Amino acid sequence: MVKKKNILVVEDDKNISKLLRYNLEKSGFNCFSVITGEDALEFLDVSPVDLIILDVMLPKMDGFETCKQIRKEDNLAAVPIIFLTAKGEEVDRIVGFELGADDYVVKPFSPRELILRVKAIINRGKPVEDDRTILSVGNLVVDIARHKVLVEKKEVLLTMMEFKLLVLLLKRIGRVQSRESLLNDVWDISSDVTTRTIDTHIKRLRQKIGRSAGMIETVRGLGYRFKDDEE
Repeated sequence: MVKKKNILVVEDDKNISKLLRYNLEKSGFNCFSVITGEDALEFLDVSPVDLIILDVMLPKMDGFETCKQIRKEDNLAAVPIIFLTAKGEEVDRIVGFELGADDYVVKPFSPRELILRVKAIINRGKPVEDDRTILSVGNLVVDIARHKVLVEKKEVLLTMMEFKLLVLLLKRIGRVQSRESLLNDVWDISSDVTTRTIDTHIKRLRQKIGRSAGMIETVRGLGYRFKDDEE
């Protein structure tokens, strides 16, 4: 029997929280809900989850700050986060992704679409072309099975989408990937995620992999590619 995935909803609107819980449980997930960022951090301290749906406009500590605090914890750094909020301006989306969110959904929203996004992120999308479990280039080593990234033998913590993006680029090493194809292959579904999101994730990825960052090459007017270390 497949173990149900645990979803934490952080939402202070009781009606929205109830709607989310109903649809998530109907789709086969275990759903837990809290109403503040502080409550979320306390819950996560003792109860592991597989994904977090996080409102931005929360009382006291807002969702952006809550996300920032979650990403500081080593054991939570890779837990997927979907922002669910009425703040739909592009600048808000960019802030959300820069803080390490995996997706950004604007209210009012379709529960069915949100469930699709949850499933796409949890399932990590479709396989990317070969079945190798260890990828190694220069000082960078990616252990796919263990979801670990090592740079100069030191572990680097990536979000789920950063990890997927890195694996895809490595498995297609030397080949240019357009922003549109990366969106399709990494995020799996069409959504409000724009090509700017790819740039934001590439920036974060470069920051995290340190000296290996230069191997992610920007190909002007086309997209990105991971260079072979022999180039």
